Amino acid sequence: MKKRIFSGIQPSGNLHLGNYLGAIKNWVKLQDEYDSIFCVVDLHAITVPQDPEALRQKTIEVAKVYLASGIDPKKCSLFIQSHVSEHAELAWILNTITRNSDLVRMTQFKSKAIVDFEQFEEFLKNNAQKEIDLMDNPKSSNLLKNTELQEIYEFYKISMRNFNKTGVGLFDYPVLMAADILLYDTNLVPVGEDQLQHIEIARVLAKRFNKRFGDIFIVPEAHVQKEGMRIMGLDDPTKKMSKSAASEYNYIALTDDEEAVRRKIKKAVTDSGSEIVYSEDKPALMNLIHIYSLLSSDMPTKDIEKKYQGKGYAEFKNDLAELTVNFLKPLQEKISMLKDDDVLEILREGAEKVRPLAKKKLDKVKEKIGFII
Repeated sequence: MKKRIFSGIQPSGNLHLGNYLGAIKNWVKLQDEYDSIFCVVDLHAITVPQDPEALRQKTIEVAKVYLASGIDPKKCSLFIQSHVSEHAELAWILNTITRNSDLVRMTQFKSKAIVDFEQFEEFLKNNAQKEIDLMDNPKSSNLLKNTELQEIYEFYKISMRNFNKTGVGLFDYPVLMAADILLYDTNLVPVGEDQLQHIEIARVLAKRFNKRFGDIFIVPEAHVQKEGMRIMGLDDPTKKMSKSAASEYNYIALTDDEEAVRRKIKKAVTDSGSEIVYSEDKPALMNLIHIYSLLSSDMPTKDIEKKYQGKGYAEFKNDLAELTVNFLKPLQEKISMLKDDDVLEILREGAEKVRPLAKKKLDKVKEKIGFII
């Protein structure tokens, strides 16, 4: 029997080139090798506020991108997460064996829930005893006379205020993701390196449940494809390209027209110098070369360097823009040809296909923990 994979994308923001090159392109290949389950994870999307009508439209839009990119419902199962209620039920059960300590250490949550968490941690590390003294007596006038302690205290207040406003769903996000994975006896989860911590939580919970109630869950493993899994922002090569980025110049949306693509690539940051070199000391250029390679049938980076030897950034960017436009046009045409009703029918059929698997697994879990089936 083929090993099983599970993965999904949230229907929020604008799907971009990083989503395609880092995930969907890989899934198209994997669906021929594995028993594949792909999902539009709308339950994950509502961990932050969403406009209901926009969420409905984005859900269909993500499914259209899957289909236009080559995800074949005859080869895999494709559905909407909320159409299979077992995801939410299993997440609640897994919550009862999840510890707060499992979740508070999650880097993605900390980065979203606490203002500049890295800076906050650095404050605490460098001023540990002072911070303890301050927390014991934060209103102490002699402590607050100290400028350094005042700065720590103010930073602490801002960070905790942001933390306290953050929804429980965002905190609990990794448990729902674990439920998604464990529900289907998933062997491998295609993820980028930034998601490895979430896969580790799924592994921890599977082992913890199995130890307490007997072997029910397969302990999944991450399937990390180094190339393409981490496309960085055009405006900041130190951060991943993100559909929630504040600036549109961070990403190239899969819906961008030709003018927008050329404008964004022209404005993309580059490193000092003028040579086209794939080198870690030139992270911005390295990212652009990486995108060029993936869009040109995985042309080796050394060949790209040779092609642009003696040429400058402007010519390279013009060619990259042309390559990107030529990739997006046929994809956009395929997306436009897909009708909403047809896509919804595919998604509903996909849910019917996986629901028996989900119910069978959840019934076993319920029986093990003492529920009456």
